Amino acid sequence: MAKIIDGKKIAAETRADIAERAKGFTESHGYAPGLAVIIVGEDPASQVYVRNKKKACEDVGFYSQVYEMAAETTMEQLLARIEELKNDPKIHGILVQLPLPKHLDEKAVIAAIPPEKDVDAFHLLNTGKIMLGEYSFLPCTPAGVMKMLEHEQISVSGKECVVVGRSNIVGKPMAMLLLHTNGTVTICHSRTKDLAEVTRRADILVVAIGKADFITGDMVKDGAVVIDVGMNRRADGKLTGDVDFASVEPKASAITPVPGGVGPMTITMLLENTLTAAVEAAQK
Repeated sequence: MAKIIDGKKIAAETRADIAERAKGFTESHGYAPGLAVIIVGEDPASQVYVRNKKKACEDVGFYSQVYEMAAETTMEQLLARIEELKNDPKIHGILVQLPLPKHLDEKAVIAAIPPEKDVDAFHLLNTGKIMLGEYSFLPCTPAGVMKMLEHEQISVSGKECVVVGRSNIVGKPMAMLLLHTNGTVTICHSRTKDLAEVTRRADILVVAIGKADFITGDMVKDGAVVIDVGMNRRADGKLTGDVDFASVEPKASAITPVPGGVGPMTITMLLENTLTAAVEAAQK
């Protein structure tokens, strides 16, 4: 029977530590770490994420601002708002909630956020630093996965690691972080031949493809650590991951549930990045 990796518990412990460090920062500098979140349009899922981020900031003693902009906001208006925040000394992290309405250029928006305030770690400069292993910030979900492995004392070094999914937000940076910790890494995607044959080699399997219950028990080797990054809604309304928990859990040595696994860690690592940004800004 697999050990369930409790993301809620790890996130709560990590946030308590962040709150303690943020309190010390605020006492010594006279101001709190600050995060600004911009949301364009009224996507219900995005609104939930933004509310959760604001509450998380308040819970650890950060200063936070949410800027709600209409769906018809122009690029000029959005870039002007980012420019304003770029020059605001109270704001150490800027986050633009994705996805954006289709008429807005996502790449140009990400490029407009100064790298030192890019707490999502999506800017080209920050992604390049991740490749070199010389980063200040990490994308929040891969960073959360690494924190969970560390918390559970699951060593990556020398292990066969398979990442299913090659997105810029999760798959690619996840592979780099496993590589930096001496894992032997394979990235799989929609064109991978004999996917099950590759996933069965994994000592550590990270799945981030956005397909409900896609990875089944016959695709996992006995004793593997399985990290499910997916968050999908079944026809009956229940949340499920990219891993079929019922068939995979009996074979795994450790597994993350959905919900309550990787999800709570993502916002937690956003808080970590914002605190890092505030500390680095104070040192300049």
